[in-house]
Amino acid sequence: MKYYLIAGERSGDLHGSNLIKAICRHDPQAECRAWGGEQMQQAGATLVTHYAEMAFMGFWEVFKNLFKIRSFLRKCQSDILEYQPDVVILIDYAGFNMRIARFAKEHGLRTFYYISPKVWAWNQSRALNIKRYVDRLFVIFPFEKEFFKRFDYEVDYVGNPLFDAIADFTPEPDFRVKHQLDPHKPIVALLPGSRRQEVEQMLAVMVATQTEFEAHQYVIAAVSNLPKSLYDSYQALGCRVVTDAAYDLLSVATAALVTSGTATLETALFEVPQVVCYRTSGLSYQIGKRLIRVPFISLVNLIANREVVKELIQNDFTPHLLADELRRILPNGSRYESQREGYREIKQILGDKGASDRAGQLMVAYLQNKAIS
Repeated sequence: MKYYLIAGERSGDLHGSNLIKAICRHDPQAECRAWGGEQMQQAGATLVTHYAEMAFMGFWEVFKNLFKIRSFLRKCQSDILEYQPDVVILIDYAGFNMRIARFAKEHGLRTFYYISPKVWAWNQSRALNIKRYVDRLFVIFPFEKEFFKRFDYEVDYVGNPLFDAIADFTPEPDFRVKHQLDPHKPIVALLPGSRRQEVEQMLAVMVATQTEFEAHQYVIAAVSNLPKSLYDSYQALGCRVVTDAAYDLLSVATAALVTSGTATLETALFEVPQVVCYRTSGLSYQIGKRLIRVPFISLVNLIANREVVKELIQNDFTPHLLADELRRILPNGSRYESQREGYREIKQILGDKGASDRAGQLMVAYLQNKAIS
């Protein structure tokens, strides 16, 4: 069968690649075409467009790039009609993918959605649009199944795919030596995000705390889809930079400063104490503040339904407050043990690995009209 997958971010590329591998295990004749990145391509998909071209963060930033986004939509729609897949599989990236879901449905194409749009966070009535345009929804948080029941929409909870990614990860044994890291200094990992706007908003404030922690070494998790120049100036300030090696970095880190997003949950699964950080443009923040309907922004706190990690948002995201919170999560700090206990609680809630394979098996079975035992 023919599968058309769409992921618009780095994390979607990772989960999409594992999903493609699972689909191919259960459908050896599978042909995959994708919008995504290198990982989906390496998993066997023919890549149409790279997600780096579509990474816009915040309401105002999306508005400024509407013309570009619309041109991507037209390109994607045209390519789907030409390819005529058996199913269009949408991976997160709600703004773009929900438009594609409606388009595919209107043209008689089957639609699956893997990693639900976060409709439970704001404008919950959007769940009705998912029900209308998406044939099967595969969710990765336990509370999502109950949420969609309120809209009389039965969904499949498959577990969280980050367990798969981390379970498949093998740390590089010579990581410290390769990147010339001091073997005697504990590491503070900086994860500023995978979008240019995130790095520009977040990294300078994270690095500004360095002078208060001279016994530690600061290491930045860079990504290759962004220009190297974004990180160069911080090396002059004494920071080390490692590229496309966030998991290796987390495997040796003592603590982390993390931009809100998937990386907060990854950091928790590595059991690295963290401070969650977030800042966007003033206009985007004011719009978001009026729309968001959940008490937290980090996945860690949302899953636990309580504050496990401290969130420093917008005006609270300052070097002074960030340094105070970092002290609290270092070994012997006041929040060190409680945060690690919270991480263990989250692991119990999420369950075990195998999400990608369960999702892939279900998708193939639904397409083949097979029952799942």
